[in-house]
Amino acid sequence: MQLFDSTEGIRSAVLENKKQGKTIGLVPTMGALHEGHLSLVRAARTCDVVIVSIFVNPRQFTNERDLKEYPRKLDGDLAILKGKCDLVFAPGINDIYGNSPVSSLDFGDLGSRLEGEFRPGHFNGVGLIVAKLFNIILPDYAYFGLKDLQQYLLIKQLVKDLSFPIKIIGCTTIREESGLAMSSRNLKLSEKGIAVASKIFEGLNIVKEGFDSGESIDNCRKRAAKYYERINGLEIEYLEFASEDLTILNDLNGAKEISVCIAAYVEGVRLIDNLYLRQ
Repeated sequence: MQLFDSTEGIRSAVLENKKQGKTIGLVPTMGALHEGHLSLVRAARTCDVVIVSIFVNPRQFTNERDLKEYPRKLDGDLAILKGKCDLVFAPGINDIYGNSPVSSLDFGDLGSRLEGEFRPGHFNGVGLIVAKLFNIILPDYAYFGLKDLQQYLLIKQLVKDLSFPIKIIGCTTIREESGLAMSSRNLKLSEKGIAVASKIFEGLNIVKEGFDSGESIDNCRKRAAKYYERINGLEIEYLEFASEDLTILNDLNGAKEISVCIAAYVEGVRLIDNLYLRQ
């Protein structure tokens, strides 16, 4: 496993592999790696060369405290990745943003709903760093977890709009035994907080039970609200039903795919999750 901290270094290594006809798989991360990240790395092993990027991207944070407190464990991350990937790209901020880019990305309605409504500017930052990574590394495939469903859909749109010759692969959300979606942010929770956060997925399953039994979206929403109101320490920011293009649904409205998406706070830590109701 080779570590690179400069764009020149990683690009040179990638081009050398491409000259040999090897396929490149990229797993972009912000570090503090867990089993969810490793599932993406395993999925990428269908490629000849697997690259993991580690970069805490300041431009996608809308809360300065959140950025400051985001867990950074590069040495631990490298130990976890040893023997599991081929190249690691861990650049510094100056290497990525040294030229102070002024460009911005507008994802329209797709980026203004759900996370976009509560974290204005977040997806501009996500889009910018992903576009930069794609241009630097030139992967054939890139792997993203479906826990961040909106991000996954936005990146697919980014690839389409900018004609990147890259296939985006969405990978199943990996969960703790309790059902809690694995996230680097879970490291900021106490044992009690973990127990509370685990109730998020329980509530989503209650929604699915109602949906599968033929209840309306309105009744499913009320069912979830009633459940979550009983959980001390859990603050719901939004709970929405969305179609395949993330149009917010108040009824089935002919949608082919329907997911329920949630954002909540536990001990001041913001967590997101989702569950497909129909695919």
